[in-house]
Amino acid sequence: MKTNPVFSAAKRLAMKLALGLALPLCGLTAQAAEEQAYRFSPVNQASIALSADYWNPIVAYVSEKSGVKLVLKIGRTSADTTAYVLAQEVEFVFSNHLFSPERDKLGWKVFGRRLTPPIHGQLIVPAESTITDLTQLGGKDVVYPGPEAFVSYKVPYAQLLNQKVDAKVVFAGNTDSALAQLFSGRVAAAGVNSQLAENYARREGKKFRVLWSSEPLHDLALMAAAKVPEKDVQAVAKAFAGMHKDPKGQAILQEVSKHIGLTQEAYFINSDGSEYAPYRKFYQTAPAQLR
Repeated sequence: MKTNPVFSAAKRLAMKLALGLALPLCGLTAQAAEEQAYRFSPVNQASIALSADYWNPIVAYVSEKSGVKLVLKIGRTSADTTAYVLAQEVEFVFSNHLFSPERDKLGWKVFGRRLTPPIHGQLIVPAESTITDLTQLGGKDVVYPGPEAFVSYKVPYAQLLNQKVDAKVVFAGNTDSALAQLFSGRVAAAGVNSQLAENYARREGKKFRVLWSSEPLHDLALMAAAKVPEKDVQAVAKAFAGMHKDPKGQAILQEVSKHIGLTQEAYFINSDGSEYAPYRKFYQTAPAQLR
């Protein structure tokens, strides 16, 4: 596939920054450049390479359009990335890990979301698996992306706990790694985000069956830390929400969406956070170890 010149250079630059490599930039080190920028941490929904392919051009575009410099900061796993957030090492996130009562107190504000069909937390098995019921998972390994994954771990694992199915928990680091373990036969089932599982199956030519599916939920939220000035939040929000209306931004979205299996309609819109009420409701009745 040919690389779109509109964002290839920005992608290479942001990739190096995201991986923490030293890179001269107008006489400055990458570390010094980061100190003059806001750090943006999207939750790891795929491998670092795929995440970088998707986010680097978007971050470069939003930085240019808004006049607010963003630098991508991704950990090795989704738990690592969320650890950056909780340690207040980032200012913007794309996450659904901040809606518990305790984390609500941190003051993160939703300003947008990605427009995609509703997602579901699911427990799945390979199409050829003999497992047909959740109770058959008792004593077996079930893989999840990580302990912070709300849709892929907390929601499906809560279902197993509520049904008293004593399955063994395995963490893979991200959804791609979890599904690789599932389809290699290393585990019996996987907890997944329906959208990510369908995208992976399409990319890799795999088939699976759904044992259980949750109520519909919205995709991850774009959020800003309380310490970010409102004028900067509004500028970044406007750039994200207007991206699909600008020919340059639309071209970037169409190209990067192919990397992770999203449709061309997967663009960003404004949000006041009200769509995430089901996330907060979950914690009211969730098993104690998942709150």
